[in-house]
Amino acid sequence: MPSPCRILVLNERDPLHPAAGGAEVHVAQIARCMQQLGFETTQLASSFPGASVRESVPGMEIWRLGNLAAYYSRVAWTCARETRRGRFDVVVEHLNKVPFCAAAYAAVPVLAVNHHLFGRSAFKQVAWPIAATVVAIERLIPLVYRNVPFLAVSQSSKDDLVKRGIRPDQIGIIHNGIMLPRVEPKPLSERPCRVAYLGRLEPYKRVDLMLRSLATLVERFPLLEIVLVGRGTARPHLERVAAELGLSDRTRFAGFVSDEERDRLIGDARVCICPSVKEGWGITVIEANALGTPVVATDAPGLRDAVRNGETGVLVKDGEPSEFTERLATATADLLSDTSLATNLSSGAREWARRFNWESAASKMAQAIENVRRAG
Repeated sequence: MPSPCRILVLNERDPLHPAAGGAEVHVAQIARCMQQLGFETTQLASSFPGASVRESVPGMEIWRLGNLAAYYSRVAWTCARETRRGRFDVVVEHLNKVPFCAAAYAAVPVLAVNHHLFGRSAFKQVAWPIAATVVAIERLIPLVYRNVPFLAVSQSSKDDLVKRGIRPDQIGIIHNGIMLPRVEPKPLSERPCRVAYLGRLEPYKRVDLMLRSLATLVERFPLLEIVLVGRGTARPHLERVAAELGLSDRTRFAGFVSDEERDRLIGDARVCICPSVKEGWGITVIEANALGTPVVATDAPGLRDAVRNGETGVLVKDGEPSEFTERLATATADLLSDTSLATNLSSGAREWARRFNWESAASKMAQAIENVRRAG
């Protein structure tokens, strides 16, 4: 077992942030498991209204450095200062928003974890000046990270790094885990005609295209229910889209819910849809699979790693919005109408989900950190 050390984690949001997503789940669960191995973890995160400057959560300490306007300059300064003072042994930098380029200023070895890089998809999420800045900083990756070891959360994330100039032998893979549900899900044949979405409600997730595809199925499936589990900036827009499409009465915006409520809602669904343009891996896909719910997803980076096409769900070719929504509707209708097909995928989904746990991921992280420390 690797010997313990003091880890400084760089990630913009901490697990308690209102906009926390998959990367934050990864940070929290890995820290929780690694604490049991004797590791000490501290995260440098941005602030949010009502948040404390310092806070403890299971597995780690959180230092919040201010709002986004100040955060990135402060995180560089704090990382440089604290590593030079000898307070940390390794920096673990998470790439899922703006790269920190920690190797340029940290005084200890750096391990980079790549969830996903935005590329031009940033323009679907934020205003163009911010998106242009993100794209410009990402172009520095081959230079700044040329000697930095990486862990990627999927083969797609690794391939993206290689295309950007990182050597394949620099990159290992660490799949995200899940917490397995505590309840036994219902058989597909006993579930209502429900289609669910699980995840952040953000523009690049394209939940609006999911709603447009489902609107075409109402006549064929008059008892259709739609449940959206998650929160995000796109919710007001999605509520308007649902109203325009005449779906308001059959669409529930569940918002942020407990794990138990999430499992109940997804475990009662016949299909879960993930229409995102790009993901690092897709924790929500595996969470749905663990409940025996097949997933219809975009054949896109990350999602094509999490979904085994024809075994645990269906991958849908991306394209122009009208073409994509039509293909999404067809795949969803097939699963709603063909109980035998859906049941086979449900069985495969549960078997696939059993492969992923946080203890195994934490063990790989611990070994990678030990390797970095020795090489440093």
